[in-house]
Amino acid sequence: MVRTGGKVDWARWILIVLLVASALYAAWKWGEWQRAGAAGAAYAARITCSCRYIGGRDAKSCSRDVRDDAWMASISEEREQKAVRASVPLLGSARAVFRPGYGCVMDQG
Repeated sequence: MVRTGGKVDWARWILIVLLVASALYAAWKWGEWQRAGAAGAAYAARITCSCRYIGGRDAKSCSRDVRDDAWMASISEEREQKAVRASVPLLGSARAVFRPGYGCVMDQG
């Protein structure tokens, strides 16, 4: 190892070690984060669908119900199909559809 400046050289190595450790940690936890993101998206889609099509509330009112628990989820509504899609960036998405007699069910398609 070539010594270039003492403290600067050590700071560079500490930064490299921290970056590599962070990347390894993210790779190790990625599956868990993906499952949590998919579950959060499903929760947001199902709650918003129920709020809209069973509760009869407007979209703005329903978004307040979901915001605290699934704050990362972005929600879009498909009014013609009576469906709600929620997605968490890079982690997952889910779609809930209102079915008369069954309520809001998760769409696997």
